[in-house]
Amino acid sequence: MPAPQTHYFEVGVALSGFAQDYTDVKLPVWAPGSYLVREYAKNVEGFRATGASGQALAVEKIDKNTWRVRHPKQADFKVAYRVYAFELSVRTSFVDADHGYLNGSSIFVYPALNKGLASTLTVQPAPGWAQVSTALRPAPGGAKFTYQAASYDELADSPIEIGNQKVLQFTANGTVHQVAMYGTYQVDENRLLADMQKICEGAQAVVGQNPLDHYLFIVHNLERGGGGLEHLYSTTLEVNRATYTTEAGYKAFLRLAAHEYFHLWNVKRIRPVALGPFDYDKENYTHMLWVSEGMTEYFANLINKRTGYYDQQGYLDHLASTIGTVENTPGNKVQSASEASFDAWIKYYRPNENSPNTGISYYDKGETIGLVLDLMIVNATQGQKHLDDVFRLLYDTYYKKLGRGFTDQEYQDAVATVAGRRFDDFFKQSVYDTKTVDYATAFGYAGLGFSSAPANPNGSVGATFSNRTGRLLVTGTERDGAAWTDGLNVNDEVLLINGAAPGEESVKALQGGAVGAPLKLQVRRDGLPRELTLTYRADPDRRFTIQPLPNPTAAQQKVLAKWLGK
Repeated sequence: MPAPQTHYFEVGVALSGFAQDYTDVKLPVWAPGSYLVREYAKNVEGFRATGASGQALAVEKIDKNTWRVRHPKQADFKVAYRVYAFELSVRTSFVDADHGYLNGSSIFVYPALNKGLASTLTVQPAPGWAQVSTALRPAPGGAKFTYQAASYDELADSPIEIGNQKVLQFTANGTVHQVAMYGTYQVDENRLLADMQKICEGAQAVVGQNPLDHYLFIVHNLERGGGGLEHLYSTTLEVNRATYTTEAGYKAFLRLAAHEYFHLWNVKRIRPVALGPFDYDKENYTHMLWVSEGMTEYFANLINKRTGYYDQQGYLDHLASTIGTVENTPGNKVQSASEASFDAWIKYYRPNENSPNTGISYYDKGETIGLVLDLMIVNATQGQKHLDDVFRLLYDTYYKKLGRGFTDQEYQDAVATVAGRRFDDFFKQSVYDTKTVDYATAFGYAGLGFSSAPANPNGSVGATFSNRTGRLLVTGTERDGAAWTDGLNVNDEVLLINGAAPGEESVKALQGGAVGAPLKLQVRRDGLPRELTLTYRADPDRRFTIQPLPNPTAAQQKVLAKWLGK
């Protein structure tokens, strides 16, 4: 990165021992953990190859992400290229005058038929940069900023932060954890490290086995952010730099850290069979992201409860809110959790104005399925087992013993083994179809009452609006709502509301009115005015509440203790 302000990484690759006449080298089209084809090759330029004596070799690009290098009678050759990197996210790469960050799958090519080969990586930081943070192990010999990877998968799965980031450290479960903090932030570092230690120890307690000898958190503290992406021995977290300054923001950071850290087990080692070994050329389909992501989110919040960052009612309120998010999304009745997982490649990362009407988040839906399944297991075993035991069984059986992922059926079988009974109807109806989960019965097992009430007693327009451009525009319409039924469209500009120009008073009519009453609008569509009359409809959204029941039985208390305990 000799000129980081231009946003280019310069990459050179030396390949040795390739005796054939030509070698195809590839760049992945996606990054594991982020289920979208991102076409990383679009950022590559100046690809060239040279032989052992420096002579130019013929290079032919044979498809969008494959270069064919012809090197007859030369087993050793080199390729070099530049990568434009100016998208700072957890799933892409970035370099500017302040720092560099890279995900291997968007930067490093690999020989198409030899992903399993080991490699050595040398990083040459820009002038004035003194830190390189990566989970890759140092190469033998002690050369500065030189690392080794056992395979391309490891190289691609080890992000790198380069610059002058501050590196903090704590130990959890006997393993050293580093925290590479890029950007400006304000936090009590001692408190942060102590809390992260508790989170990591709480996450390990779920499966009960530590697969680590080192771990790295890369944290980007930015004006905007968030999100995270899991890796084999590390994660990258992106947060607003002010997130630590409020208690709510601080706890949100701990939940994000817990989510990505729990991926060490769920996804990186306990995984659907489709998610490894990876095919970097195309989509890797699975119906199980509701487990891989949704249940990771479930355990992230449960870990925060078990380690004391939620009190009991705070945790129940979180669950009620998540249930509301799921049940108040019209697409929850259209797309099942398994379909949401399979179609992540074309839907989840490519939302449009109609997405809430046609789909559901496998994160949110998976969390609700996880909590109900957990309560069902605890109840079926009379407080002896819980969902943790399912993940322990999957870890021992498929990761340690068989060295592979599990199938959809094998996951159901693992649940049945732990519970001592099968839940096939539950999976068929609420995972592979769209039947509403029976929350009330599940919470009842733990002596908790589950109730709901209208979120809004007034009638609803069933639309969302924005005036960020100085014009009042329709940004979304809800399936079967007033706007949907009466013909208000996304991108319509609202000119008049009941005859009045949009203002503080008139806009209140868009927020609700008496059920059955008319709402007259004049809108501009395709540059032309249009008159519409909407009829307020009952708001279908519900507000959910979870509260302890009076006088729970001993059996209910036992279920509650097991569910929320360790």
